Amino acid sequence: VEGEWQELCKLTTVSAPWLQDCLVSLSPCSDLMVVAKGSKAVFLSAKWRSDDGGREGMALAVSWSGTLSTDEGFQIHCVCLYRESVSNVICIPLASQKRSSTGRPDWTCIVVGFSSGYVRFYTESGVLLLAQLLNEDPVLRLKCRTYEIPRHPGVTEQHEELSILYPAALVTIDGFSLFQSLRACRNQVARAAAAGSEVVQPPPLAYKKWGLQDMDAIVDHSSVGIMTLCVFDQMRNASILGGFHASVKGSLPAMSQYITVGGGPYTGFYYAIEGSSQPLLSHVALAVASKLTSALFTAASGWLGWKKQNEEEPTQKQKPKVEPATPLAVRFGLPDSRRHGESICLSPCNTLAGVTDDFGRVMLLDVGRGIAIRMWKGYRDAQLGWVQVSEGRGESSPSAPLPRRHAQFLVIYAPRRGILEVWGTQQGPRVGAFTVGKHCRLLYAGYRLMGVNSVTSQGWQLHTQQVCLFDPATGALRTVTVPFHLALSDKKSERAKDLHLLKRLTTLLKNYLESEAQRVLLDIKHPAIKKQALESLLANKNAPVSCLTNITRLLLASLRGKDREAVDEALLQLCSSQLKLLQLYTDIQQLHSTVEAIIFFSPFPHSLYRIQNYNSPPLLPLPIQTEVAGVEEELARVSLILQRYTELTSGSRPSVSFAQDSPDASLSVRGFLSQMECEGEEIRVVPGPDADWTQLGSFLFWGCLTGESPLQKVCDTLQETGISPQHLLSLLLSVWLSLLWWTPIDFQRRLCFFLSLGAVESSWDMQCVSPWWQQVRSACVQSHSAAAALLAAIVAHRAAKVNITSLAETKFQSEWEAVSLELEQWAVCVRQLEDVLALQTLLCVAPLKGTPGGATPHCSVKALLEGGRGCIADSVAKWVFRQDLAPEGLKDMLQRRGEAQRTEQPSQPVLREKSQEDLLVSVCQRFPDSLSPDLLFAHCCWEYVVQWNKYPESLVLTSNSLSPAGISSMMWNTFIVKRFSAAAFLMEKVGKAPKERLCRRDVGMGDGAMTSFLGSCVELLQILMEADSGIEEVTPPELCVEEVWGGAEGPASIVELALEQRGIHYPLVQHHCLLATLLHTAMTFNLRVKPLSLFDSKGKSAFFRELVSIQLMPSGDMDPGLVSLRQEFLLRVLTGWVKTQSEAGMAPASTRLDLESGDEMWPSLCLDLGTLLQVNPDILRRHLVCELYNQGLDPRAEQVMLEVEDKDVLGSQLLVLTGQRLSYSLLHTQTQTKPAMELLARLPPTLCTWLKAMDPSELGCPSVPLSQTSRLVSRLIEILPENHGQYSLALHLLEAVEVLQGED
Repeated sequence: VEGEWQELCKLTTVSAPWLQDCLVSLSPCSDLMVVAKGSKAVFLSAKWRSDDGGREGMALAVSWSGTLSTDEGFQIHCVCLYRESVSNVICIPLASQKRSSTGRPDWTCIVVGFSSGYVRFYTESGVLLLAQLLNEDPVLRLKCRTYEIPRHPGVTEQHEELSILYPAALVTIDGFSLFQSLRACRNQVARAAAAGSEVVQPPPLAYKKWGLQDMDAIVDHSSVGIMTLCVFDQMRNASILGGFHASVKGSLPAMSQYITVGGGPYTGFYYAIEGSSQPLLSHVALAVASKLTSALFTAASGWLGWKKQNEEEPTQKQKPKVEPATPLAVRFGLPDSRRHGESICLSPCNTLAGVTDDFGRVMLLDVGRGIAIRMWKGYRDAQLGWVQVSEGRGESSPSAPLPRRHAQFLVIYAPRRGILEVWGTQQGPRVGAFTVGKHCRLLYAGYRLMGVNSVTSQGWQLHTQQVCLFDPATGALRTVTVPFHLALSDKKSERAKDLHLLKRLTTLLKNYLESEAQRVLLDIKHPAIKKQALESLLANKNAPVSCLTNITRLLLASLRGKDREAVDEALLQLCSSQLKLLQLYTDIQQLHSTVEAIIFFSPFPHSLYRIQNYNSPPLLPLPIQTEVAGVEEELARVSLILQRYTELTSGSRPSVSFAQDSPDASLSVRGFLSQMECEGEEIRVVPGPDADWTQLGSFLFWGCLTGESPLQKVCDTLQETGISPQHLLSLLLSVWLSLLWWTPIDFQRRLCFFLSLGAVESSWDMQCVSPWWQQVRSACVQSHSAAAALLAAIVAHRAAKVNITSLAETKFQSEWEAVSLELEQWAVCVRQLEDVLALQTLLCVAPLKGTPGGATPHCSVKALLEGGRGCIADSVAKWVFRQDLAPEGLKDMLQRRGEAQRTEQPSQPVLREKSQEDLLVSVCQRFPDSLSPDLLFAHCCWEYVVQWNKYPESLVLTSNSLSPAGISSMMWNTFIVKRFSAAAFLMEKVGKAPKERLCRRDVGMGDGAMTSFLGSCVELLQILMEADSGIEEVTPPELCVEEVWGGAEGPASIVELALEQRGIHYPLVQHHCLLATLLHTAMTFNLRVKPLSLFDSKGKSAFFRELVSIQLMPSGDMDPGLVSLRQEFLLRVLTGWVKTQSEAGMAPASTRLDLESGDEMWPSLCLDLGTLLQVNPDILRRHLVCELYNQGLDPRAEQVMLEVEDKDVLGSQLLVLTGQRLSYSLLHTQTQTKPAMELLARLPPTLCTWLKAMDPSELGCPSVPLSQTSRLVSRLIEILPENHGQYSLALHLLEAVEVLQGED
């Protein structure tokens, strides 16, 4: 047993018969399964899981396993002669009481019956909620009945009920009271678990207990529910049982009906009168009436309440009291002494029941009449289930009355034969049979959610399964679904036959068979299904167009041969329209397959034919021409830029293309039919995605454009269809504008022919805009294919000019040149497209590898007009960033552009070279106003800071933009101040220059990038201050755009926003610049400092505010403590700078002070900071002199010494430093010379003692030449007054140094 149990818990594919020894129950919601054996059980819950193929689905996984807990009462009163085991189990889902519920269960209760007679209720996690001993015999069956919405007004509404069958008793529990008790128990258990207290035992349930009599053995039962006899049955029973003088009561009694199966009799029918404890009247059998007088309803008082906590527990649990059963005699039965029933399964509508027996028969009972109406044999150990199907909304005929019909099917699983059959009831045929395993389990609950009523079920969709088959060999759980039409009889199953034919047609379409598909389609009778079949046929991608045409023509002929009234008009219209579209597809396909023999050298044929709608005004005939004047000249003018654009877009980069995306790819019949529709005699094009639109246009016009199809015949074919010329024009332009390469001249000639069709009408006014040419212009300005759009515009411009000139000569007979609004708009459009082509060519230049900035953008005239006045400059700025051009290089290019304009001044910008520099100059010449140097620099500056914000490892500032104050202020407020404040707060928090990890966490960049960033902040704030100082001398510039781009509308440009910025508050910017300098200094020299602590409360509160706001700034004398901190910081800065100079290896003799170098700015910067921070600059100078001497940089120290004011203090400091040098030379060298020892002996005792007290370890560079030390002592004698206390000591030092120099 243990080995089988372990295999059960693992849920692996083991030998299947183990399931036969287990109890299996599945929730009707299919979200919980219980498998039990002995006293152990496994709960499996539904969870989302992925299989080996990566597909996700719902699977049942073990959620709890173990021994089912019992209460102590059974262990005390039982003698424990045998171990308690599970005898039956069911899963009851409980409905949610929330208003937002849509039919899903709140939780599922597991009801378990034991061999001891106990019935226990558990949660999904195995927690015991309630236990009650209802009878001392083993529990045989547990069954549940839930609420069902009545299908007819006269049907009695059934109440919810849980029924428990014992060998000689039947216990029923009201569903409403059980639902409330289980909810209360679950809530109490949850509260006890949360509070950590013990669970208080609930009071017992109220139930009815019937003692079933007059049957030898009972093994299963069904609770049919409450039923009411009709008047005729009531009178019949009264006359049979009561005789001639029996009286009939006026009110019809309500009875609960129970059916049991077993032996002696084979099937028993029991009836219990509801709500009556008196002897039954004459209309009921007297024998039954005498046994219903003591109907017992055990109801514990206050069953919804709980006992008080202060009540004392009894010292010993007593045996639970078992209430006696009320006897209930069998009304009648089906006697068969040799047959013994095994199970009964009640249908969902409570009218039929299936019964199995030990003879291998399955019997169908009529519950209302109590008779057997059908029997199947050869089903030993059969398992039964029911499937109830409702008629679909579209399946019933229009004349069918409401409500919808329902059909019931009996599902029989024969395990010994390994087959699952579905039978129609009552006398229906077998509608389905499936070969399954021989060890499966058919799971049929027969109920739904408990706790549902007529009010709460409104609008619910109950997600429940009726019949499931569990295969333990594979672990699969399959549901049985039956279509409604299978319940129809043969005489009424035309729709079922049609659906079958439709399914067969779907199978035939996979391997297309024309003759078979024709026969199947014609055999379908129902018009709606025939229409569906025809649509499926036309949507098949494998069917050739000839077969589709033949089938559609044959179907149309069959429909026209019938009576007009018997034919569905919609189906007839569908066949006619689809046949016309198929014929059009065939004609165009044949034209494209015919190679044109004549080569067109002219864009116009001899007799120009123009497509026109049948209701449009007649078009004027156009004269015969051989070519459009001026097209070749226009193409030659733009040939260089077209060639450069072609090189950049076609062959320079590797690309992937698909055969179906090429213009000459064939369009499938399904694709053609999906984009065309026919109404009457008119064919219309259905608007769709651009890709489908282009594919349809390629199918219609690509052969004509390439010269493979005859132009005239294609036009005639399209004219006969009645397609709108505007739709054809849109399709043609979509094909042409999808081309990304430069096409031969013959392409343009053929394009000119198509564009001229339907262009000029006789009623057209020359001072108005032609809708035809306006459609062409709209397509060109919206296209992102710059070259194709420009070619189309050039050809259309010249064709329009020819047409307008011809119309003017016809109307006015004048030699004056025709001038119209149409030609002016074409001139503007062509110029705009030329500018866009030049700009797009520049943007197509490949960026440097590793440069961020995204993919190459595509621009159009419409996009530039809607992007605002700064859209062009913004596009070029993005290109400049992708090319990683330095500001100096960009400035040189623009200067050369200006020189070229002054020297050459061409009327039209031309492309001379192929380099990116010449491309940029050419674009700038085309946009002299939009790409002026100031505007371009401003946009480049903004683009660089935008990209830096994405990749904050470098920052490039362009200071010479149009409005330094405005651009810089926008940069500061938008991008920089956030990171700047983060850096300041981080340094204030750690008290020193932070390391790499902290910088990346808080500021978003490394420590090296943060140092560079703080230096850039200093430069940016200085630019703001410089711009604010000279703002009164600069006049605001005027922003201009080119004349053809004057209609640009959209968001304001960066320059316009910069000019609108308010003036900054200079003291506040200087305050921020001071902080940025301190931060940059601390990061450069890796100093320990809390930068914000160097300011008082006013200074701290003024930081990180809007630079245009007026803040309360620090004023007056600063606190001496803050000044001391500032002085200490600046002294450390000077010390750090001197150390870096010493480490750089700069020799003292050859070093000269270079104030222009980057490193030399730190001393002057510290002095400037000292002035701002109220630190005495002379202290800083003296400290700098001492540090320079300390590091052996004597020449630099002598230059700085000239600026020191307090010579006395400096002399005292240098005297100590000189003593340290001399002490090192005389006392601390490893090899002391004899002259040095003799000199020590001759020195005065005071000087000798003073030298010994010196510590040379404080020197940064102790090994200094004696000449430098001698010069230092000489400088000391010069700066110290004679009355100074240490003057004599300086003289002794000078004498000692001179002696050492003489010895050397």
